[in-house]
Amino acid sequence: MLRFKTKGKIFDVAVTTVAGLFSVGTMIYAVMHFGLKESWPELVLNMFYLACLVMMGMFFFNKLKPEQFNYWCSVCIGVTILLRDILFAPPLAFYALHLMCLILSVVLLCMLTYFYSRKDWKSYTKRNLWLICIIDMVIAALYNYDIYIEPINEYTPYLLTEIWIRPTITYGLVACFVSETEKS
Repeated sequence: MLRFKTKGKIFDVAVTTVAGLFSVGTMIYAVMHFGLKESWPELVLNMFYLACLVMMGMFFFNKLKPEQFNYWCSVCIGVTILLRDILFAPPLAFYALHLMCLILSVVLLCMLTYFYSRKDWKSYTKRNLWLICIIDMVIAALYNYDIYIEPINEYTPYLLTEIWIRPTITYGLVACFVSETEKS
């Protein structure tokens, strides 16, 4: 039994899952290619991304309750924001760019925390939910811009892939969250 009945929602989840799995597979290949010693942080992040994709699949097939899905996906995405963008932020070409990414990451983490900490999370508006996705995409676009102004090396294709994994997953999660707010 599928949770979603409209073709649009099924398409959103399917695109997110396929793109997420392709991206995570690419990054696992990069870990094997460059070695675990050099790329172990990517493996840790990919475990959280895979957990989100698995939970999205379980939610899609009615194996998770909305409260469980929202809580654990918010936690997984929050941990990846904390690890990749705040605690172990990559060095960027310009300090202003680094500061902008850091501020947006903290705002995104606060939005996710506020979203789930509310007792009546279904009252969170669609606009607020899509703002989570938009901020994540802006962060990815800023990292993308930084990669293009830095010299290109053998890591560049993998970095470009890794940057867009979380916004892709966030898109799918927000699409699922929005479906739950529409039902209530």
